[in-house]
Amino acid sequence: MAASRYRRFLKLCEEWPVDETKRGRDLGAYLRQRVAQAFREGENTQIAEPETCDQMYKSLARLHSNYYKHKYPRPRETSFSGLSLEEYKLILSTEALEEFKEMNKGMWKKLQEKFAPQNPEDMHKAWARSLSRPRT
Repeated sequence: MAASRYRRFLKLCEEWPVDETKRGRDLGAYLRQRVAQAFREGENTQIAEPETCDQMYKSLARLHSNYYKHKYPRPRETSFSGLSLEEYKLILSTEALEEFKEMNKGMWKKLQEKFAPQNPEDMHKAWARSLSRPRT
């Protein structure tokens, strides 16, 4: 029975798309990682709680098949902000979120990062140079 569970999860992982714009935050990639952890021994893995495993599979399968999207259709394909799906994908991409983080940094933090030495050796050299300069 564990072998059939393993094959069902593998099939789900194969069908689940990976969104390359969400590096490190993608549900498909996370799902693959968790299945690999849960089934370390492949088809020979012993499952401690088969009912929980089956329920988890059913829940993930419903999400993947858009069960709730079809069960509860939306009257319009918009949101409160008026943005389209493509615009949301662009905003939620890893690159865009990193840009937002950079924009939200304070001026002092930006200056510190720009002028601070990158490694301790450079910091030591800069300190030594400042001591060797003649004072006026």
